[in-house]
Amino acid sequence: MLKKQLDRFNRLDLIGAPTPLEKLERLSAWVGRDIYIKRDDTTTLALGGNKVRKLEYLAADALAQGADTLITAGAIQSNHVRQTAALAARLGLGCVALLENPIASEDPNYLHNGNRLLLDLFDARVELVESLDNADEQLQALAVRLHASGKKPYLVPIGGSSPVGALGYVRAGLELAEQITASGETFAAVVTASGSAGTHSGLALALADQLPELPVIGVTVSRSEEAQLPKVQGLAERTAELLGMALPERFKVHLWDEYYAPRYGEPNAGTLAAIKLVASQEGLLLDPVYTGKAMAGLLDGIGRQRFDEGPILFLHTGGAPALFAYSQAFSG
Repeated sequence: MLKKQLDRFNRLDLIGAPTPLEKLERLSAWVGRDIYIKRDDTTTLALGGNKVRKLEYLAADALAQGADTLITAGAIQSNHVRQTAALAARLGLGCVALLENPIASEDPNYLHNGNRLLLDLFDARVELVESLDNADEQLQALAVRLHASGKKPYLVPIGGSSPVGALGYVRAGLELAEQITASGETFAAVVTASGSAGTHSGLALALADQLPELPVIGVTVSRSEEAQLPKVQGLAERTAELLGMALPERFKVHLWDEYYAPRYGEPNAGTLAAIKLVASQEGLLLDPVYTGKAMAGLLDGIGRQRFDEGPILFLHTGGAPALFAYSQAFSG
């Protein structure tokens, strides 16, 4: 039923085959608990990551509306802006991005390397702003300016997290439910980073429909549970409305907010330790903004016995290019 509703929407097929579901054998042995990983870091666009799933729907909508420019916003090291700019280049569209420096870094690597370097290669136009506290209004103002210059802009929200964008993770949730069923495992939980909320909302909606006993735990990367919960809940409700359905009865927002300090975009000791551990045990790269914090939450959750029995599934949303912008954090 859910797949049929989802198939009504236009989508660009940018990913192709399902991303792998793998067991992390050495990490599982190290922590004494089976850990599996869904490899959304292996999507094909611009060094991978979760944002392309949202862009499959958002870009299809942009093309249907006759847009010639994608506009969006994020941090200087935004994975979302990187993949949006790459897709614009692939589709022959312009891309204009509003970028902020949320950690007030003066490190040349943060300002010019990593994701920021890739924006120049994708020929995106960048406008630096003091902050994105009013991002919706700032993007609307940018759209007005571009309209006045003869462009046809399409507004892609921060993180691609709108009901249209969240459809990408509803689809991913259906894909993951099939993989879980085929694995024969009964997982204790799915753990993912929870930021702009599109990934968390869409995934939780789909899994509540397909595997209602399986909790989706969002490890917040920038906000307290109190601030993040209405973002996830509200976006899930709007996405369900877009799909023409009610939220599944077993839908529930689970959030852990102990791991995002000191703020968005700034890794803490637990984040760095989790990145180093997973790299040394598995040859697998997490990032300092999202997946490092989410993995720190997963590992601490095991230590504190916060999970029910069964293996744990980690959604790897990508972000490795940002590692090159944070070299100082690992050397300090």
